[in-house]
Amino acid sequence: MNTKISITKLKKSFGKLDVLKGINLDLSVGSIHALLGPNGSGKSTLIKCLLGMVIPESGEILIDGKKVNGSWEYRKSIGYMPQIAHFPENMRIRELISMIKNIRNQPSLEEKFIRLLRLEDALNKALKTLSGGTRQKVNALLALMFDSPILIFDEATVGLDPVTRLHFKQHLLKEKEAGKTIILVSHFINEVEELADEIVFILEGRIFFQGSLFELKSQTKEENLEKVIAEILEKNGQEKLEYV
Repeated sequence: MNTKISITKLKKSFGKLDVLKGINLDLSVGSIHALLGPNGSGKSTLIKCLLGMVIPESGEILIDGKKVNGSWEYRKSIGYMPQIAHFPENMRIRELISMIKNIRNQPSLEEKFIRLLRLEDALNKALKTLSGGTRQKVNALLALMFDSPILIFDEATVGLDPVTRLHFKQHLLKEKEAGKTIILVSHFINEVEELADEIVFILEGRIFFQGSLFELKSQTKEENLEKVIAEILEKNGQEKLEYV
């Protein structure tokens, strides 16, 4: 299988704090990669490096074999759904969609995802009036509507109603079947078990484990993923850190 994203010896510090300590990671196409680890492990910094929001001190990121360090064009190949989206509060949903389309200047599938996320009746509402769940739907819409080959979701289903959550997860599996590279950050253990082809567990700025859920359970001799995570943290002196 071809590698879509390849990260080599990636390092990033903030002052005296070493956050990424030489990350080596290959993420293949047609797979959902669950990025797990406790708070402060380096997950967010790694994602921000991929997005070009944080510049690493050293190391290399390749997408389709091309270096992205110092580039910006590659960002058009990424759909990103942050955990918390900050929107211009006075804009209406329809106006926000139009603005993002103008910025991206790419073919858009917004009508498909407006239906999928059941946003038809909310398009003329101002963003400041939206409930948390509806804002999350708008967040998902902006991440999905450009048919990007790389998708990054940070706690994507938090706040979604059960029906929308089900449709969203079903669509994620379709995106995987279409050959996309998907990175999923989630604290919902059952969601990780249901969707992920691969677990990438980051601990103190290093890749602690990369492999299938079966391999991780076999390594720790635990059948329950929550117990697996607890065992990893306890054995590595992280029992007081919150897992996310």
